[in-house]
Amino acid sequence: MPRRIFKRFAFKRHELSQKWFMTPFRHMLNDPRLWGVRRRWVVPAFAIGLFVAYLPFLGHTVIAMFIALALRVNIPVAAVSSWVGNPATWVPMYYLAYRLGSAILGTEMQPFDFEPSFDWMRHTFVHIWQPLLLGSLLLGAATAALGYFALDGLWRLSLAKYKARKRDTRKDSV
Repeated sequence: MPRRIFKRFAFKRHELSQKWFMTPFRHMLNDPRLWGVRRRWVVPAFAIGLFVAYLPFLGHTVIAMFIALALRVNIPVAAVSSWVGNPATWVPMYYLAYRLGSAILGTEMQPFDFEPSFDWMRHTFVHIWQPLLLGSLLLGAATAALGYFALDGLWRLSLAKYKARKRDTRKDSV
């Protein structure tokens, strides 16, 4: 079941390779690990995207794509799963990360109001970057591990059900 779902939304390599802007990257389109829909390439890519979503930097999609490319796992899944960190979820994610990092480091909490702007980076981020980064890395790693094992378990369960159904169909036809 998960493979069919991912396959429905997967990029078509032959269509993508015809685009003019893909000329420098055509050699990568032949690597099935980067685009294929197999459990061993999709599940780690999903975890990478979840980890990158917690990083307090801009450009999550690009960062996830480069990490997926370096680790040779599914690029589109890593890019899309990094969208968990979006403008609607940034404030609770980063606030929780800041509180966790502040508790671990034992620092006093500063007033925290997040807004993605350069002014916020200059005035507020300078004072809270250490607990925010520590909390983001820890929550990102925990979310990635949870996502990895959850998707892997669902994928294996779905495969076991599929094989059991196929076995029952064969027994009925004989």
